[in-house]
Amino acid sequence: MITSHIRARQPLREPWSRERLVRERAIALGQAIDVNTWNNYGSALNSYLSFVRLHNFPVEPTADTLSLYTVWMCHHIKPDSVDTYLSGICQQLEPYFPRVREARKGRLVHRTLEGCKRLRGTATIRKRALTFDDLNTVCASCENNSSHDDLLFCTQLCVGFFALMRLGELTFPDNVALRDPRKVTKRSTVRLHATFFEFFLPGHKADRFFEGNTVIIRENPLPCNPMRFFQLYISSRDRRFPLSSPLWLMANGTVPTRTFFMRRIRACFDNDVAGQSMRAGGATSLAENGVAPHIIQGIGRWASAAWQIYIRKHPVLLQAMLHA
Repeated sequence: MITSHIRARQPLREPWSRERLVRERAIALGQAIDVNTWNNYGSALNSYLSFVRLHNFPVEPTADTLSLYTVWMCHHIKPDSVDTYLSGICQQLEPYFPRVREARKGRLVHRTLEGCKRLRGTATIRKRALTFDDLNTVCASCENNSSHDDLLFCTQLCVGFFALMRLGELTFPDNVALRDPRKVTKRSTVRLHATFFEFFLPGHKADRFFEGNTVIIRENPLPCNPMRFFQLYISSRDRRFPLSSPLWLMANGTVPTRTFFMRRIRACFDNDVAGQSMRAGGATSLAENGVAPHIIQGIGRWASAAWQIYIRKHPVLLQAMLHA
């Protein structure tokens, strides 16, 4: 038996039964990925199980089976999406088939997916980035409108643009099962200063362990001044719900959902604008004004260089603007 001569500073703790240890471990494993991600991975697994049942293949995912699944799925959806499906299948089936990732990384599956991308790959169609003119138009319509919900939408639109926020950081998912109260921004974290305001974002897509980030937005002289509309919204919100915890609240006292936001953005713009248009518009405007890439990445809380796909102007045009 191994013993230590150093006196322990930890208090004595009661031992757990093996059943409790196994149960607590199962709970921890279940929380290893976000609920929304788990839901998407479950959809990928369902498609794989349907494939093996339709073709009378064994469920065990070998390189040959995954390769055939790749070819079959690429006839129905984009090959890039099939790549994501394969990742979800590996995550879901690994507890039952520990060598599934070896099969996924095999040369046969890799080459099959590459061939499908060449045969059936299509150009990515991204939503248009919002501009200052777009924000000014919406803000002008909300300025004389006393509706709390319209003021909420206008404020969220400005905050999402200037803070490079995701729609999921401002709203709840429509699916109740996917809502996580830990990601809701609290009213108590808001700080109003002379030339800027701030609040604490407790969790987001790139923050898997809820370390949180402080979001700071400065005022500007444009008609879509985010600080002005944020102050108007806060006054309306505190007058209606002084004791409620969430920062973003609709007129009925509930956290706004994705549908709430999308219905209003569809009423203001064409179908080429979506929730990601705020984030893309803010990132593009920063790039146009010569902000350094690492600063844009930090403001948008991107964990990698993936932020570059949100810039909606060609690098040659951006360089010409900066030199001009």
